[in-house]
Amino acid sequence: MAIIALRGITRRFASTEALAPVDLTVEDGRFVALVGPSGCGKSTLLRLVAGLDRPTAGTVSVDGRPVDRPGPERGVVFQQPALFPWLDVAANIRFGLDEAGMPRAEADRRVADWIDAVGLQGFERALPAQLSGGMAQRAALARALAPAPGTLLLDEPFGALDRITRNEMQDLLVRVRQATPATVLLVTHDVEEAVYLADRVIVLSPRPGRIVADLTVELPARRIRTDPGFVATRVRVEDALGAAMA
Repeated sequence: MAIIALRGITRRFASTEALAPVDLTVEDGRFVALVGPSGCGKSTLLRLVAGLDRPTAGTVSVDGRPVDRPGPERGVVFQQPALFPWLDVAANIRFGLDEAGMPRAEADRRVADWIDAVGLQGFERALPAQLSGGMAQRAALARALAPAPGTLLLDEPFGALDRITRNEMQDLLVRVRQATPATVLLVTHDVEEAVYLADRVIVLSPRPGRIVADLTVELPARRIRTDPGFVATRVRVEDALGAAMA
């Protein structure tokens, strides 16, 4: 069953039309990336799926249920980590588990598992101000995934990081994907990142955003950026993006 479905979505802010009618289905377990020029409505679309905003027209559903507010079944990671500054790493990761009333022993196990998964061993008691940008984003990713959401929504999560750290975080996300069956929707301005991570890339037009290309990434799970097949796929997405902006 399709896990994310958008039907006839539009979003208008005063006199600005951010999204023209958009229809999009993301199947269960898929990793889909949204790319497009700045201001094309990528983040607006993701916020609609997250329940942080509502469409002017159309419907958004996840697992057949209408979306009208945020929910624990949808984990969200933003460009800025948005960690609670007064909580240490472990407490940030377990925040959603405590809110859900999870038994302490199970919450402790999940926190420990995710600290291990994202490579933050030894920083459990560190406050966000004591972390590097990459470490803070690791904690934000663990916090989003600890409640085992069915959907993971990523809004340019690595956009503020330097290239080396961004590549490390992309590799981390590849590994994390092997441990969770979540459906992933990624917003990114980086075509290479989209091709490296996703199995499907959606290209949006300039505002008002419309879907102008829906491209399947037919590459192995382990990808090499210099591989001819990877380069050819990246060029195919870049060409679609260039055509959209022409």
